[in-house]
Amino acid sequence: MATPPAASTFADLLRAEGLTVVEVGDWETHNRNHKGPWGPVHGVMIHHTVTKGTAATVAICRDGHSGLPGPLCHGVIAKDGRVHLVGYGRANHAGLGDPDVLSAVIAERAAPVDNEATVDGNRHFYGFECENLGDGQDPWPAAQLEAIERVAAAICRHHGWGPLSVIGHLEWQPGKVDPRGFGMDWLRGSIADRLKTGTPTTPPQPTRPVVDLSKLVAAARSNPKAKDEPVTYSGVRIVESALVDAGYLAKTYSDGHYGTATIDAYAKWQRHLGYTGSAADGIPGKTSLTRLGAEHGFDVKE
Repeated sequence: MATPPAASTFADLLRAEGLTVVEVGDWETHNRNHKGPWGPVHGVMIHHTVTKGTAATVAICRDGHSGLPGPLCHGVIAKDGRVHLVGYGRANHAGLGDPDVLSAVIAERAAPVDNEATVDGNRHFYGFECENLGDGQDPWPAAQLEAIERVAAAICRHHGWGPLSVIGHLEWQPGKVDPRGFGMDWLRGSIADRLKTGTPTTPPQPTRPVVDLSKLVAAARSNPKAKDEPVTYSGVRIVESALVDAGYLAKTYSDGHYGTATIDAYAKWQRHLGYTGSAADGIPGKTSLTRLGAEHGFDVKE
């Protein structure tokens, strides 16, 4: 049993564990506290999102939908390992669950099989949604799995909890399957190993890829129907990956060729930024490319 720390302290303890934290809007005060209290907190609950694309995932987890208002968690753990904080306080993530499971979490013993749903989990758990389709086929990148481990370890370290304070949604509420694709016992074992260090271990920060604007524009302006081969540039894949992540390009068209599909996708990104007419022609400009890189993990060189 514990009292949640202040929002600023919460963000700091995640960073201290070596995580890259993205603070989304008014996350520090965005909550469902008017529906009931948050706390005392007893553990951390892990979910998968059944969504594709980080930008769209973060948006729905922050805002929710007509049947389930947001925030739907406290943080979104993206495939690249970044943690997007979308709310702090009571969140619509756990719903009703098994009181025997809650008792086990509090006592830090192995949880029984969940067979009823009568206790308010939104009050008693931190909740993290992890970007994944949840179909058993969508991969879990190593950076994302490590981030899940670090998030849970950071909170356990702060409260003095052990790994048995971390559960999956499938262990809380009958009929749930998330997170699907890795085992909670494996995750708790990894958390236990990390907690043995006694202090957070910060990994070296990865080098962000760099996209050369002039080379990218040349690739975008090359005519695939011309006699000569289209201009190729390795940065096209970086930009296409960002457009896939943002939800504007289908992954099947992320092929390193700045063709019609990529032009259309980039034009959608430009319109998202407020450009219209010829200014939204799908050809990258400095401002739009810099914004795309800032949100999806690359830098721009002119």
